[in-house]
Amino acid sequence: MSETIGILVADDHEVVRAGFAALLATQPDFTVLGTASDGGEAVRACRELRPDVVLMDVRMPGTDGIEATRQLTGEADDTVPAPKVLILTTFDLDEYVFDALRAGASGFLLKDATAERLFEAVRVVAAGEALLAPAITRRLISEFAKTRRPAAAGPVTGGLAALTPRETEVLRLVAAGLSNTEIAGRLVVTEETVKTHVSRILAKLGLRDRTQAVVAAYESGLVIPGHDRG
Repeated sequence: MSETIGILVADDHEVVRAGFAALLATQPDFTVLGTASDGGEAVRACRELRPDVVLMDVRMPGTDGIEATRQLTGEADDTVPAPKVLILTTFDLDEYVFDALRAGASGFLLKDATAERLFEAVRVVAAGEALLAPAITRRLISEFAKTRRPAAAGPVTGGLAALTPRETEVLRLVAAGLSNTEIAGRLVVTEETVKTHVSRILAKLGLRDRTQAVVAAYESGLVIPGHDRG
């Protein structure tokens, strides 16, 4: 993207908050607009600063990162889009993955990720792609297999009938954690074609981004964990 990516860093530990902000500021295509020490402050800062991406800690006093994410994504409309939220945490625990994704987070990254991985994550999320660390994706699929039952017919489940066979195939691959490049290679089409399919899938199902599509694919029963990885 031609313009710089505006970023807000929310973490209750001052050293961590300052460290991430300083690290991100080294990138020419990033602009750190501000920081926040808790979820409530993050929500207020986002309303004022309108960042493109928020790096959001999970565990913070008062309003935690998941509730702050829910508030931010819930306030979005056509004139004021919600910032993309990249959840940062030291705790690789499944309930955080589920809660964060359902709250509207676009990505989930552990704090011990390398600087290069962090930079890549911000760019991926800012571009509208979903970001789940590979280990998180595997655990997400495993957890759905154990605890999630297909949802009863509803807007998403019923909307699956509107997808073309190729769109359904693309959705399955998205849910398996494949990138657009990987899907293009699997289906022997261009990456631009995959992007078009993904956009149509999101529009038909009324979903905001790929992360929601992953959750919807499993919860609708379209994808059965353990049978879709090949």
